Amino acid sequence: MIKVLLVDDQMILAEGIKSVLQTSEDIDICGIALDGAEAVEDCKKYKPDVVLMDIRMPNMNGVVATKKIKELDDNIKIVILTTFDDSDYILSAINNGASGYLLKDISSTALIDAVKNAYAGDTILPAKIAKKITDAAAMVASDRQIKLKKAFNLSDREVEIALMLADGFTNRQIASALKLSDGTSRNYISAIYLKLGVENRLSAADKIKKYL
Repeated sequence: MIKVLLVDDQMILAEGIKSVLQTSEDIDICGIALDGAEAVEDCKKYKPDVVLMDIRMPNMNGVVATKKIKELDDNIKIVILTTFDDSDYILSAINNGASGYLLKDISSTALIDAVKNAYAGDTILPAKIAKKITDAAAMVASDRQIKLKKAFNLSDREVEIALMLADGFTNRQIASALKLSDGTSRNYISAIYLKLGVENRLSAADKIKKYL
């Protein structure tokens, strides 16, 4: 039996979710918390296997509550169930230990499956949510590249190689990944050293990382 704690500041919604989940013989609703602070206390009391957590709540929001619950017991699986698909919320929740992120327009069957999958250790991210994370990550990568390019007047190719240097790639790995000859790769790296005002790989990597 999977013990589930529901966390939602709207009791009528929590009761609806409870009714849906109780149609599964494998799920037992051990409690309903109306805010994040209450959820943390209920986790101490009931020791649930899975928590279905809303995001926007009074007293303590779902992201903070997720962090506190995971610190309390890392074995508790937390799945965010909300109406908000803001990428900041998604990334914050995942970074604080959430096992998944669902929107409340999910079907009854999919919600039951999500609880079971989270309990089994899977990460629950529907395609729409996964795309939000990918887009946010791409934006961060783009910001890093623009910052590096402006700081040292690097070309697009030099930025690409500089990031690989910072990540510890060898000359041969850079050449192979970018389909360059070893000589061309070395020439690019020498040009990067010159623009950064450094003389070796370690100094270059350190200087690049300061701008990321």
